[in-house]
Amino acid sequence: MSAEPVISFKQVSKTFPRTDGKGTFTAVDKLSFEIAKGEIVAVLGKTGCGKSTMFNIVAGLIEPSEGTARVVGHNPFSDFDFFRGKIGIVFQNDRLMPWRTALENVVLGLQILNADPKQALDTARSWLARLGLSGHENDYPHALSGGMRQRVSIARAFAVNPDILLCDEPFSALDEMTARDLRSEFVKLVRQNDKTGIFITHQINEALEIGDRVMVFHRPAQIAYEARLTASTNDAERDNVRDQIMKVLSESPSSD
Repeated sequence: MSAEPVISFKQVSKTFPRTDGKGTFTAVDKLSFEIAKGEIVAVLGKTGCGKSTMFNIVAGLIEPSEGTARVVGHNPFSDFDFFRGKIGIVFQNDRLMPWRTALENVVLGLQILNADPKQALDTARSWLARLGLSGHENDYPHALSGGMRQRVSIARAFAVNPDILLCDEPFSALDEMTARDLRSEFVKLVRQNDKTGIFITHQINEALEIGDRVMVFHRPAQIAYEARLTASTNDAERDNVRDQIMKVLSESPSSD
């Protein structure tokens, strides 16, 4: 890539001790890739293939055993504080605080960043409105549907205006109609706000709908197949990519 990549893995490996105390197992094995600014990369693979381990390395939650991981030129693990407000994360579960209203949940990240209180509230209200939650600002999570709670979670991630969005199967617990609407809204928001994203999923159609690029992992995390998608990619080409993904996944070893 001509420009400096936003996210770069060079020969990254990660091993963990086995739970029975007998040696180690490898979750990520010499993984290398680059992600450019403004790109959304969808990562597919069977359960246990190392997707989440890769995700956690990018997020700075764990460090590689070998190799080099860089996010905007920094080590995400050792320079963790540098990334305050620069990375937004949307998890599979909404992870809202049940004792805080929708507005209070969205404003939390801004409060942590010591934003001006009035401006923080205005920003939180704006993102809730943008995600179709006007009138629900003072509702607590228990009063919201699953889709609405996940919209609050997305609003919380966008409210701090991060450069990078990391999403770990954020719509997998939702019904398909709700998930489809949120996928469309998410992609639109990423494009409009020039964000860079990694989107982990186990659904092929979701990956094709969201990704500028799709990476399919085999276990331990290695890129077994990769495809780029553009606005000019036609239906026949997408069908071919889908077929290739299905073939690669069928050849992938199952998790232990």
